[in-house]
Amino acid sequence: MAKNVEEYARPARPPDTSSLTTLCEASRHCTSCHLYRRGTQTVFGEGPKHATMMVIGEQPGDYEDVAGKPFVGPAGKIMDRALEEAGIDRSQVYVTNAVKHFKWEPRGKRRIHQKPNSHEIAACRPWLEAELRLVRPRLVVAMGATAAQTIFGPAFRVTRGRGSALSSKLAPRVLATVHPSSLLRQPDEGSRRREYGHFVADLRTALRAAGE
Repeated sequence: MAKNVEEYARPARPPDTSSLTTLCEASRHCTSCHLYRRGTQTVFGEGPKHATMMVIGEQPGDYEDVAGKPFVGPAGKIMDRALEEAGIDRSQVYVTNAVKHFKWEPRGKRRIHQKPNSHEIAACRPWLEAELRLVRPRLVVAMGATAAQTIFGPAFRVTRGRGSALSSKLAPRVLATVHPSSLLRQPDEGSRRREYGHFVADLRTALRAAGE
């Protein structure tokens, strides 16, 4: 038990800077939780410093861990397509994750995603807060339970609160929706099409809310 407490006893201290580049570089040396030991690298956010919209996901996956960039794997491709259909230019969106290291377990030769726990989310929260402080988006899109609960607290449920622009202490307006990886887990093509349509509709709502 003492070892676990020690692992989470080193809070991250992002530098007091106005530069996203400096913040990103500092995050590469973060050891605030044990995830840095297994992740290939920190996967920081990317996008314009003063983006109107910020998209927050859960954590990098296998593709992102290798590339060092957020949302470049299968879920990222779904997100890109949905953003385009919703009329949102990804190059104008700041994209990041609540947790910056890939949490995984081995299964044969594959690395299988594991959900971050509350300690790991809390350890990475200062980096997300620093990104929000520098970018100052008019609207945040929180994709999936981990991102939404990082913003609104553990009692928040995406199934009940999705698709509406809400206020929070971290951002003036936040819209929660599903994580695009959930679309990959749908049981059949009909379900995938239906849920994808709902996802695009949420993003269209986000675009309208960001412009209000």
